[in-house]
Amino acid sequence: MTTTVEHESPQSTTRMSPLRNRAATTTQRVRQGLATLVVPVTEAVHPFFATVSSTGWLVAIVGIVLLAVGLVLGWAEVVFVGATLVAAFVIAALFTIGRSRFAVSVRLNPRRVTVGERAVGEMIVTNTAQRNSLATTFELPVGDGLAVFDIPGLAPDDGSEELFAVPTAHRAVIIAGPARSVRGDRLGLFRRSVDWTDPIELFVHPRVVRLHPTAAGLVRDLEGQITKKITNNDLAFHALRDYVRGDDVRYVHWRSSARTGQLMVRQFEESRRSQLTIVHSTNKRYYASEEEFETAVSVTASIATQVIRDGTEISVVTEGMRLRTHTMQAMLDDTCRMHGFDSDESARTFAREATKRLPDPSVVVIVAGSMMEPSDYRSIQRLFSGEVNVIALRITEGGQPRVQDVAGLQVYTIGTLRDLPRIMEKAQ
Repeated sequence: MTTTVEHESPQSTTRMSPLRNRAATTTQRVRQGLATLVVPVTEAVHPFFATVSSTGWLVAIVGIVLLAVGLVLGWAEVVFVGATLVAAFVIAALFTIGRSRFAVSVRLNPRRVTVGERAVGEMIVTNTAQRNSLATTFELPVGDGLAVFDIPGLAPDDGSEELFAVPTAHRAVIIAGPARSVRGDRLGLFRRSVDWTDPIELFVHPRVVRLHPTAAGLVRDLEGQITKKITNNDLAFHALRDYVRGDDVRYVHWRSSARTGQLMVRQFEESRRSQLTIVHSTNKRYYASEEEFETAVSVTASIATQVIRDGTEISVVTEGMRLRTHTMQAMLDDTCRMHGFDSDESARTFAREATKRLPDPSVVVIVAGSMMEPSDYRSIQRLFSGEVNVIALRITEGGQPRVQDVAGLQVYTIGTLRDLPRIMEKAQ
């Protein structure tokens, strides 16, 4: 048996290569042409499709299916129902046609309130078009709620003012806005919305109480607090010693030197500016209830407010953030953002990581809930030197004010915010 093997000649391969290249070029041109055509069409129809609600899509699809089935099977009733649904979809689409021109502003007065105080907002809508506007519905998200306003038709340059109340029963940062106009049909098949403003914030500050400026850790000072550390230059005189080469001659005590026959220099006790650090745990496992957590936030805010008012340096740290303390308003704004969260991190680990980059404190205040053990407070105290005054505040909602000694650390129990001034006056 003879087997014939055909070989493709180099000339045929050469002839096929231009054909393949030409086909590839044609395909690429077709794709580019389709892309040039499809992209503008897609961009043009996308705004329309974006206004169709899920109900609108359901009505359109069911209407088209019923209309097609009715025409194929010759069922007049099905054709009628399908045509009705399609007609309803088309008519509803007409309600989204047109463009309004408004100038919208949203104001909150005041922007910062304390829990329970009244906060009122105002939305002003002005027609900036050259013709009368149609009646328009405006929606304004306020926190978890939604305010809806029906604005009547407005003449050119005419405006409408709408007032709304903001709930302030809880400490929070409440977002108001954006204000948006909504246009659509009564059946809810189409919904077209336009945002006119940016969101604005309302700060609901925690309740605070006024503390006495001479309470422990809250003393105002110009010269600083005296420590037991000896230094060669400061303000608090301690003793005299023999002169050592290199000592500053400005601190030579000439009268004693003349009396003893050898140079004597002054020694001083080092003084430091008061630096208060508040270590506030927001770990949920340390709090028995939400009310206990809110009382703890109020305690921290009250202490920080008084310290800032008296001009003492202060740092406030939590697991989630370090509060700004350059002004009282900034600090209170940040307390509105404090929230509890779950963490397996120990109290000592949190305190060590949160305070390792802070200035050395003269007073440390630890704030936590009733579920934190006294040993946890003690473990935080051991992070600081013996010269640092540590005050442990244990918030127990409804509990009686008392003090507990834990290996030399005084742990003060606070039942209500009203207990804080008396506790801080007694703290040592």
